[in-house]
Amino acid sequence: MAGDRLSWAGLLKWSLSYVDGAGPSRAISEEERRWLAEAVERHMMVDVVSRMREIALLMSAPHAVLEAQGITHDDIEGLLSELEVHVESIDMANDLHSVGGLVPVIKYLRNSNARIRAKAADVVTTVVQNNPTSQQLVMEASGFEPLLSNFRSDPDLTARTKALGALSSLIRNNRPGVAAFRLANGYIGLRDALNSESARFQRKALSLIHYLLSESHSDCSVFAQLGFPHLMMCLASSDDSGVREAALGGLLELARDTTLGNRSLLAEHDRLRWLLRRRMESIRTMTPEDLDAAREERQLVDSLWIACYNEPSMLRNEGLLVLPGEESFEQPPDVAGRFFEPMRQASARRAPPVERSESGDETGGGMVLLLGPAPNGGSNSHSH
Repeated sequence: MAGDRLSWAGLLKWSLSYVDGAGPSRAISEEERRWLAEAVERHMMVDVVSRMREIALLMSAPHAVLEAQGITHDDIEGLLSELEVHVESIDMANDLHSVGGLVPVIKYLRNSNARIRAKAADVVTTVVQNNPTSQQLVMEASGFEPLLSNFRSDPDLTARTKALGALSSLIRNNRPGVAAFRLANGYIGLRDALNSESARFQRKALSLIHYLLSESHSDCSVFAQLGFPHLMMCLASSDDSGVREAALGGLLELARDTTLGNRSLLAEHDRLRWLLRRRMESIRTMTPEDLDAAREERQLVDSLWIACYNEPSMLRNEGLLVLPGEESFEQPPDVAGRFFEPMRQASARRAPPVERSESGDETGGGMVLLLGPAPNGGSNSHSH
């Protein structure tokens, strides 16, 4: 039976024969059950690929043609949303290019409509998450440039934030992507994001900063020279707990880097000592419920104090670091990692991460280029 080539209509008729109520139903054998599951899966896969091809063909049409056919911005946004669902499967994500859909999606990153730019970035994010094959395809299709441009200068904050999320997914565990980000002076965009008033934008920027700091010692030097420690100290007092914890996590990564003197730089900074003491005083006055919610912050404050001043913190001395019923951590929690939770959830079907890069990797002298002005091509240009 597994070799039969039935039409979908025939398969549906066969299935309904068991539940049409015309007669007593019989149990489906294991062989029939497997055949039915395989047939449905084959049909759905073919159907999805066909639908992706239809969407790609429509999105490839010139804007004037779409307008003449009555296709609106809302329609395009809906098609991108549908495409985003289809490419959640790694196989479908990698098929997007072969069916002609990747280039049109990248084209829509430059669309005049902000919602379409944001939704196109969502699609790219889903396509490249923990997917080296699609990361390479997007880089080869020149998808990095419009994402970087939107991240740095899109007038719409949502589109900027979505572009940053796509960039983060594109360059994560992707050495050519990280190298392109460095050479394009992407750190300036991160600095601007930290100076924004959007907690969401700040959290996304801090999560990428945390990743870059943990991957390369050279990035620690660049961040220090560009004034990021001061910005992260300011954000460590944010009213948003996610921003506050991610900023403390970034400072801890800088403090752990002993090769370039960043620990000494932080330890001698009066603002940091004042900040940590203020956070510890605030933690001391918390209710039990608030203490439980601030577990990650407690760990980070204590670890940062030890890293900078080589002595136990007030929290440790007063028994507030590990409360009754909590497990003791040798290392602080992966705070910034929470912002990559969708990637973690997809890790079972995506490629495993590569090993941490060394400070003397292929980027070579990219650090010097980062300290210069941003390229002129960084300005954002939106077109239909």
